[in-house]
Amino acid sequence: MAGDRTRLVRRETVAEGTMAFHFGRPRGFLFQAGQNILLTPGEGWENHTFTIASAPHEPELMIATRMRESAFKARLQAMEPGEPVTIDGPDGMMVLHQDATRPAVFIAGGIGITPFLSMLRDAHHRHLGHRITLFYSNRRRSGAAFIDELEALAMVRPSFRLVATMTEEGGEPIAEPLLRRHVEDVKAPIYYVAGPPGMAMAILGMLTDLGIASEAMHSEEFYGY
Repeated sequence: MAGDRTRLVRRETVAEGTMAFHFGRPRGFLFQAGQNILLTPGEGWENHTFTIASAPHEPELMIATRMRESAFKARLQAMEPGEPVTIDGPDGMMVLHQDATRPAVFIAGGIGITPFLSMLRDAHHRHLGHRITLFYSNRRRSGAAFIDELEALAMVRPSFRLVATMTEEGGEPIAEPLLRRHVEDVKAPIYYVAGPPGMAMAILGMLTDLGIASEAMHSEEFYGY
């Protein structure tokens, strides 16, 4: 099935070494917050999967990625506004559960913040009643994408708590002690985990050891992105 054609609208730096790319939203393109797309940045290029970091009500589709050395990343960075891309999707089941009486815990490492940014923007826009706690780990604040927006949202949305930790600036890793300090009943929430594979696997292992049921855990791994 052929994908949707659209164009780059703009790009911006959102953290040290991380850029966001905004694309026009194809007519009729619908998705749920937290889902992903397959992006092909021009004729003859390979494609890669990216979580949509923007929310479903927004007019543009935004992705964000670490700008590592690769031909694909170099192509993205070199694109000018107006250049065409193809997107396939949406896909993925990393979406917020419907029962607002059950709290959610988001655990993000680095660029794994993207599905949670979409979910949080969507929850705020739709006035959803979920109590959400976001644990967001980075090495340094300068590399924490969207940290200012997340802090601002935590100030105006009482049902949202942000626990940001910068491990090279004195912050502790996301592990059982940090979790228990900020989650009153660790078995009550639905957990969502996104980040580098090693981090995601370690967190899921920790949650399993805490007795969290497998159906209460959702995860997405970001291989170099």
